[in-house]
Amino acid sequence: MPPWNSSKAKVQLKISCQRLRTLQQKQEAQAKATRREIANLIERGKIETAKIKVENIINQDIHLELLEILELYCELLLARFGILDQPVREPDPAVVEGVNSVIYAAPRTELRELHILRDLLMHKYGREYSAGVMENRDTCVTDRVVRKLVVETPSAELVDAYLTEIAKAYNVKYVSEFSTSEAKSEDDEDTSDGGEKASKNQADSDEKKGDTAKGGKKPPPAKAPSPPKDEFEALHERFAALKKR
Repeated sequence: MPPWNSSKAKVQLKISCQRLRTLQQKQEAQAKATRREIANLIERGKIETAKIKVENIINQDIHLELLEILELYCELLLARFGILDQPVREPDPAVVEGVNSVIYAAPRTELRELHILRDLLMHKYGREYSAGVMENRDTCVTDRVVRKLVVETPSAELVDAYLTEIAKAYNVKYVSEFSTSEAKSEDDEDTSDGGEKASKNQADSDEKKGDTAKGGKKPPPAKAPSPPKDEFEALHERFAALKKR
């Protein structure tokens, strides 16, 4: 690991910010081309192939979010470089989150400049501190970074939601598997509950007649609870920019 050098560290922070921004733009352009390809697959009825490509798009989106976070932390360290450059063995609370994030996440990026910056920080704070960060002892690394580095297969619901949004963005017809199954389930419930609803309606009618005979007034109906927030609402916002492209 190279020894701590203030001038070199500051230069590496500036270059890292620029390279992270450039890499994000490159990956966004690639993702746009892939989304267009997925729309063509949906139009040709090759849904299974489209699903595989969507899984790749989801993983790329997560990696892109990681790059955005690292760029933010590099900007933060640059703005607070005077605090970062202090001769201490542990980072100040004002920069500790950014320092730990770079040490922890830089190896998962392909940016040489970020790797050099990580080596400088590890040398500055020592092997023991750096090892603790790499092992995320006492959850010293922010959860927003750790979650972006978890490797897992996207859920079927999320894949379907991506397919739905891509189809909307490119005006391609796509029938969501989950919306179809939900509609079928609702129809089955309506059929099975038909008798119960009819009985309930009859009981309500009899109750109204009784209230009228007694001269009483029926209390106003209770306000229906607001529907739960759509778990994919954030996904809709995320793809809103697509419709303008």
